[in-house]
Amino acid sequence: MKVTADQDICASSGQCVGFAPRVFDQRDEDGVVVLLDQNPPEELADAVRQAVRVCPSGAIQIVEE
Repeated sequence: MKVTADQDICASSGQCVGFAPRVFDQRDEDGVVVLLDQNPPEELADAVRQAVRVCPSGAIQIVEE
């Protein structure tokens, strides 16, 4: 699994951080997503998929490898 996050379209809602805080964070100044782990371990896959589903802007994508 490879994760991408488009900071240009991020809505700064923080939903991703709530579901997968080891994979996502937010910039302090504006709340935009910061990708902490582009290739998260398998045990975080379900949390990352949930973060993708709840992202209101569609800024997070998964590429299955």
